[in-house]
Amino acid sequence: MQSSKGAIKFFAILLALVCIYQLSFTLVTKHVEKNAKEYANSEQVKALAKQLAKNNPANEKYFLDSLMAVKERHFLDSVASEPVYNILVKKFTYKECKERELNLGLDLKGGMNVTMEISVPDLVRAMSNNSQDPTFLKAMTKATEMHKTSQKDFITLFGEAFKSIDPNARLAAIFSTMDLKDRINFQTSNEDVLKVLRKEADDAMDRTYRILRTRIDKFGVTQPNIQKLQNTGRILIELPGIKEPERVRKLLQGTAKLEFWETYEYKELYDYVDKANKELKDILKGKKIQDTTSTAKDSTTASRDTSKSKNSILGKLESNKSKKTSAKEDTTESKSVNDFSKKNPLYAVLQPNLMQNEKGQYQPGKGPVVGYSALKDTGKVNAFLALPQIKNIFPKNIKFGWTVKAIDKAGKFLQLVALKVNSRDGSAALDGSVIVDARQDIGQNNSNEISMSMNNEGARIWKRLTGENIGKSIAIVLDGYVYSFPTVQNEIPNGRSSITGNFTLNEAKDLANILKAGKLPVPAKIVEEAVVGPSLGKEAINSGLMSFLIALLLVLVFMALYYNKAGRVADMALFANIFFLMGVLASIGAVLTLPGIAGIVLTIGMAVDANIIIYERVREELAEGKGINLALEDGYKNSYSAIIDSNVTTILTGIVLYIFGSGTIQGFATTLVIGILTSLFSALFISHIIFDWMLSRKKDITFDNNITRGAFKKVNFDFLGKKKIFYAISGTVFAIGIISMIVRGFSYGVDFTGGRTYVVRFEKEINASKLADLLRTNLESPEVKTFGSANQVKITTKYLINDASQASDGKVEAALKEGLKKVSDNKAEVLSSQKVGPTVAKDIIYSAFFAVFFALLIIFLYIFLRFKKWQWALGSIVALFHDTVFLLMWFSLFHGIFPFSLDVDQSFIAAILTVIGYSMNDTVIVFDRIREYLGIYKKKKMNIVELSNTAINATLSRTINTSLTIFFVLFTIFIFGGEVIRGFTFALWMGIIVGTYSSIFIATPIALDFIKDKES
Repeated sequence: MQSSKGAIKFFAILLALVCIYQLSFTLVTKHVEKNAKEYANSEQVKALAKQLAKNNPANEKYFLDSLMAVKERHFLDSVASEPVYNILVKKFTYKECKERELNLGLDLKGGMNVTMEISVPDLVRAMSNNSQDPTFLKAMTKATEMHKTSQKDFITLFGEAFKSIDPNARLAAIFSTMDLKDRINFQTSNEDVLKVLRKEADDAMDRTYRILRTRIDKFGVTQPNIQKLQNTGRILIELPGIKEPERVRKLLQGTAKLEFWETYEYKELYDYVDKANKELKDILKGKKIQDTTSTAKDSTTASRDTSKSKNSILGKLESNKSKKTSAKEDTTESKSVNDFSKKNPLYAVLQPNLMQNEKGQYQPGKGPVVGYSALKDTGKVNAFLALPQIKNIFPKNIKFGWTVKAIDKAGKFLQLVALKVNSRDGSAALDGSVIVDARQDIGQNNSNEISMSMNNEGARIWKRLTGENIGKSIAIVLDGYVYSFPTVQNEIPNGRSSITGNFTLNEAKDLANILKAGKLPVPAKIVEEAVVGPSLGKEAINSGLMSFLIALLLVLVFMALYYNKAGRVADMALFANIFFLMGVLASIGAVLTLPGIAGIVLTIGMAVDANIIIYERVREELAEGKGINLALEDGYKNSYSAIIDSNVTTILTGIVLYIFGSGTIQGFATTLVIGILTSLFSALFISHIIFDWMLSRKKDITFDNNITRGAFKKVNFDFLGKKKIFYAISGTVFAIGIISMIVRGFSYGVDFTGGRTYVVRFEKEINASKLADLLRTNLESPEVKTFGSANQVKITTKYLINDASQASDGKVEAALKEGLKKVSDNKAEVLSSQKVGPTVAKDIIYSAFFAVFFALLIIFLYIFLRFKKWQWALGSIVALFHDTVFLLMWFSLFHGIFPFSLDVDQSFIAAILTVIGYSMNDTVIVFDRIREYLGIYKKKKMNIVELSNTAINATLSRTINTSLTIFFVLFTIFIFGGEVIRGFTFALWMGIIVGTYSSIFIATPIALDFIKDKES
């Protein structure tokens, strides 16, 4: 026993160290960000804001906020690549610390969440070269209709539809196109054609994912998240801090633009660059150039870095200048960087591509690279090169592009490449539409390279292009960024070629996918979207923390008052549990959302359940006259079975919730499951270690006080004798619920119906029905409900929800804003928005159904295996069905009546599953005690009904204490947790009440009724 306790202590210490390590990154980033705020809130900034505002107080606040934001961002950019955390064995930069900190979800810090989907039907049409074959067209139409109600993928449905329309028709006749001739011929079977189509759909998904990943990385978003949703054909993208949704939509939904450009050699441009540098010096004497970071596709950098320019770089340039000509300014390495910048403004931000020859002299380097620039300076270079006086210096047909990849390991410097425009319309020599295939390959010396092939037209142009540029570079550009500029060795006549370079395996695969992306026939479409404003996010953090702290205080006080010194031990275990929980969440990179905070708060309530079970058993052992040492050991030992069984059922429902849920629901499930596991560890082991320490120090341990001593010990209610009364009560409630569901129905959220919702806050109170009338002409029959306070509403509309065009979202937002302007003298602010497309809504409904079904099935099987009789499993399932109907009844009866949202959506399904888990937790405690008593009183042949009544009464103290604790915790979340999760919390609150009721008055009586029938 001592060895096992030693192992537990070792594991607890190890876990604590890991949690400290993981959480330390969050503390470091918060410290750096605090310094950034202090730096931004300087007297200089305040003075500048006052100067710009020209004594206008309103403008002064605007300028102050803007300047502070810029200064704060500048400070954080300056330390992004600098070490800010030293743990002796390794140093971490601010950027690395930021990547490891505990992430906050969009609902807590604002931002945009979108789900994108590739249109597989459009892809199939494009692969058939838009075939007009009647059988093909009928099959496409039929498959599209089938896809609306089926969970099968579109390719499978298309194959089934094609076969049902004409069993003898061959897909090869439709898909043996020029692009697919290498994989499909007239002898290819229908099954093999479908495999090719499915492979192309999967490849299109991968290519789209990689393109979006690259675009997002270049967009300059802190801690973006992008992931493929397996088996759905969709991509989830989370962009914190985004304030321009329309810009993001254009960025994400635009088709990838792949281009092949001829290039200039730098030696052709050196004199122009040098002249531009001198011209800039004269320009800057009379005109200040602002450092702009453009988002234009051909000259951007979205990632910022404020690393300092190296003196050695400038020294090389200065040395070269002094040797080259006496007409250049006589600068030396001993002069300051500022002095050099004034005399050489372009070279200060763009190190020219110079190389030393055998004599040590500097001369223009080979290739199209003009120079190298720090990430932070690329915006300034763009601004310099965009000046009309500078543009006139360079050839008319020159175009500049930044490389997508940094040239140094630290990721600080990019290359500027000179592209040559030889077409009249300014387009590239060749674009990505000619690419048929591209793949990663192994070349000579086992190096990674990319092999690509083109169609006939592309092969012809490629032959001419390579023939005319032997010894020169051709740049491969995607979305305005230069990915590669290989040197042409010889003419390539057949459209097949390879790109070599210092590629890793993954880089070669990525570039192959990027090249093939030019073949993508349809853009990805946004099918689900949520936008949360920063003000709402800040409110969510405040309300979440408030509910957390108050709930924690309530639980701590209750345990300390009811269980005396043992209660304080439970409180220490609870603090350990919260510490472990947060550490584990940080370790796995989990995102903390508002429902996630609700999950943590609920975990606080459920965490003390294990302690309550143990303490009640210890009190029973003490009542039998055992000493404190033996009572503790027996109390823990006799509690293990009930604790494990009750918590496993909740964990199982949490896992089901995670698998079938999405977004914030997964966040809730994650915190709930991890919280239960850390709660078990803390209650079973940490508290035991503390008790052992107290016993070794001969400290007094008490489990009650004068008021709680002997509580619930003399109760002897005849629960099972009154079962018919409770059957009647439940039957009546069931009937009322069914009638309400038929007559009133439900208020479905957009999760289930599809549509758009907007949370809008007004300066003054607003009448929801009058606002609906004002918006009707703009949004076509919108639904408007008061959402929380009287000046806040939720607007739901299906306007243009079936319009898949990129412009539809902007049209709806414009219509909403136009409608809100009709409300005179009451300024409105859109706090958040959500969009759910019809296909996503269908999938959510299916997921909700399967989630509940599998949760019930798993629980049935678990109870059957643990208790060896199907009657116990049946009793538990009937109780869970009873609880579910009760919740549905509440949401049907009172939607539109209570002053908060009672929509049936994903959150409601999460609440049902959580209630199912809790209800089983309570039910299993009773079942476990009945099983224990059956073993103890086996020889006495005690009546099973009498024995079960005794078991229920014996566990009554645990049932009431745990239920009250969770009841008040949920009440705290309901009051302080914020409007967004109030309906969700209400469902949990009601579920806890009915779950406690059903575990005593429904589950056990039903099981006993069937057991007695079988015995008779």
